Amino acid sequence: MKYKSIFISDVHLGTKYSNTKMLLDFFKHNESENLFLVGDIIDGWAIKRKFIWPQSHSDVIQKILKKARKGTNVIFITGNHDDFLRPFVPLILGNSLDIRNEFNYESIKGKKYLITHGDFFDSITMTKKWLAVLGDYGYDLLLAINQVLNFFRTKLGIESRWSLSKYVKDNVKSSVSFITDFEDTLATHAKRKEYDGIICGHIHKAEIRNIETIEYLNCGDWVESCTAIVETYEGEFKIINWLDK
Repeated sequence: MKYKSIFISDVHLGTKYSNTKMLLDFFKHNESENLFLVGDIIDGWAIKRKFIWPQSHSDVIQKILKKARKGTNVIFITGNHDDFLRPFVPLILGNSLDIRNEFNYESIKGKKYLITHGDFFDSITMTKKWLAVLGDYGYDLLLAINQVLNFFRTKLGIESRWSLSKYVKDNVKSSVSFITDFEDTLATHAKRKEYDGIICGHIHKAEIRNIETIEYLNCGDWVESCTAIVETYEGEFKIINWLDK
């Protein structure tokens, strides 16, 4: 499938939970004029703790670089987990690879969108990094527990996938409140800066919805949900859930 633009975030290369095989399959079947990597593509936090880098992680990097060499405009927006790149931005590599902290994007329909990872609007990440790192450990624990639960679900003949961390995000009151506040804060910023919408990642929850006059779009992640935002040549933004393909 060919799109005007593809937006992905939160791949977390360098962790054992990065779903690189699904992402490589997505890249195999989808092309675009523009590819936006909306932060947390490489997980520098995890690499500092323990270096994990299977061949499939290198394959993802090579696939992205190959797209850039063949003319795809690749824009890498830095996130909190790949903040080691931030001292060097803006950085342009070759003719088609651009690394920035944020990007102004104009859609086919002429609407203006701010593309940002989203961590600049997360008070915990920005002011209490130690707490954010602790939360990162907790998320890894949930993913580990989830692997065990899904192993036993498979043994019991239950084919559907289930995510403990997604359940927590969707149902625990404090988590739901955090996500709502995050979305509202980004929408308020976009409105104040006179954008029509904002495209982000960070919270691993794919979403397209209107918050008052602002279109809020979140790419989701490639750890659990395996989702991307795409802009079609008709000017429509859609969520692609690759687990459903």
